[in-house]
Amino acid sequence: MSFGQGGPQWGSGGGQNHDPYGRDPYSSRQGGGGWDPFGPPGGPSGDTPDWAALADASAARARRKRWLMLGGGALATAAIAGIVATAIVYSNSDDDPQGSRNAANELPGPLPSGSGAPEPSFSSVAPLPPPNPKDFISDEKKDTAPLSVDTLFPGKTLTLGDRVYAKGATSRTGTCSSAAQGRLSTVLESNGCDQVFRATYSKGGLAVTVGVALFGTEPQAKKAARTSRNIAPLTGAGVPSFCKGGPVCRFTANSYGRYAYFTATGYTTATSVTTNDTKAFQIGDDVAEFTFRQIVRRGEAQASAAATAPAG
Repeated sequence: MSFGQGGPQWGSGGGQNHDPYGRDPYSSRQGGGGWDPFGPPGGPSGDTPDWAALADASAARARRKRWLMLGGGALATAAIAGIVATAIVYSNSDDDPQGSRNAANELPGPLPSGSGAPEPSFSSVAPLPPPNPKDFISDEKKDTAPLSVDTLFPGKTLTLGDRVYAKGATSRTGTCSSAAQGRLSTVLESNGCDQVFRATYSKGGLAVTVGVALFGTEPQAKKAARTSRNIAPLTGAGVPSFCKGGPVCRFTANSYGRYAYFTATGYTTATSVTTNDTKAFQIGDDVAEFTFRQIVRRGEAQASAAATAPAG
């Protein structure tokens, strides 16, 4: 059914404007006669609404509302972005060093690709080990440092701990047999002894002579020390004769490197040394220990000099 030119008739003589319910619901708006919304566009009242215009207006209002909502959202987003950007700029400003540090920590710059400084280089050749001090005192070809009575037995006294011994006579000889007695004289010569240095120390009626015999090699020194020990006592410079004519003395022998060293300990009176004589053993052991240390120091000094010497 069309809503154009006419419509259903409500009764025999009522026409289009007749209300089948005996009333005109639109009479208050239309000022009499009433308006039939289902009548033709050019009805009796003369102000029938333009439905197409109303539809266009409604659509326009909907479009405006939608654009207003979209524009408001865009403005809100832009405002938030501006606030965030302002906060970032402020946190990175010179007035906020802490913020600058935080920003730098959060957004580190690119790592440098390299620098112009040369990189350290390491040699693939392992360094030579330091010289062994004993090597220098085990062979006469390496043991070339100056040697004398004064270098072996320096000073006028010998001090070990709280014990002090006075130094007496000293000697050096190239005739090794003259510095020994008994079998040792032959042993020194047969093993190629080069020279013997002797010194005597004394304290409290006891005296000890130490003799250091030099050989060409370590095996020669070891053999001599194992074979005999009777070094000849050295008297003089305030030390009377001892270890001669009957009293028993204590003799020792040892070696280190190409050095063999011997001791003869006894009383300066007609008294023999016994096995439980702690005083006699103490002075003899102290002098032997001091002599050993002097030989070791000689090797250490030469090794140190060789390690610091310029190459070539």
